[in-house]
Amino acid sequence: MDFSQIALNQGLTFLAWVTSVVLIVVAGFLVKLLIDLSKLSKNLNETSVMLNTELKPTLKELNETLHTINELVKSTDKGVDSVKTIIERVIGKTKLLSESIFGGFLKGFVSMLGLFSKK
Repeated sequence: MDFSQIALNQGLTFLAWVTSVVLIVVAGFLVKLLIDLSKLSKNLNETSVMLNTELKPTLKELNETLHTINELVKSTDKGVDSVKTIIERVIGKTKLLSESIFGGFLKGFVSMLGLFSKK
């Protein structure tokens, strides 16, 4: 065999060994990746079970609280409406009273003006 044939055989042998080492390393990383993905899926399953068991009662309590607040706001609206009606009535009566007082003052002023202007 000549020198080029020997160099080619050694090069191919080296390439085969390096390729097998690279494949073993890649396979090791793939195995590690599969193990980590398995742990991740297990943790996700536990988290979803925990959220399902703890979130439902929390949402139920939140819903009850919102209903209570809604009822409180409705009763407050009724009270505000009644106070608003009372204030409107008082302002209306005050307006009528002030109009009658102002009308009387105006009539008195006009009559006094008429008396003083005749003299």
